[in-house]
Amino acid sequence: MLTGSLLLLAIFLFPIWKIILVAPQYPSGVTMLIYLNKIGGTEPGTLQNINILNHYVGMKSIEPDSIPELTYFPFIIHALCLIGIIISFLNKKYLYLGFAALLVLLASLGVYDFYLWEYEYGHSLSPDAPIKVPGASFQPPLIGKKDIINFTAYSLPETGVYLYGATIIAALSSWWLTRKK
Repeated sequence: MLTGSLLLLAIFLFPIWKIILVAPQYPSGVTMLIYLNKIGGTEPGTLQNINILNHYVGMKSIEPDSIPELTYFPFIIHALCLIGIIISFLNKKYLYLGFAALLVLLASLGVYDFYLWEYEYGHSLSPDAPIKVPGASFQPPLIGKKDIINFTAYSLPETGVYLYGATIIAALSSWWLTRKK
């Protein structure tokens, strides 16, 4: 449980999600990486390039400073780490299970929040966009692959999500091992 709790701190080092846009003009793709507290890409200027593409179809610019989750998610992870450490020393089976449930609940809320963010960016289009495609939305998939006009968008979890999942597994394993005693 202690190791699992400390794994949460490693989430700050790795992206939690990636969105890849592949098109004829970008055959190797443009990859946006979403971290717990920032948004970037695999190449310098990735976010700028995505914002230029978004402008043509009327999507808002992705401005990391205007995304509140990038500010408060780090506090949530720090709090979860601290709670997990305390639980590991208390060594109570019901606390391990409760912590795992809390982690699953927060992950579910995070995925839902991400869906809402994607929906807003993909559907709230400017009527003054240089390119208008009637009835089109530009929301990437939550998970998986989606064709959007001449782009193929991929949306996939990254290393940070797997570290978070390992913490859930550690809490459940601690509960299971404590339950067996």
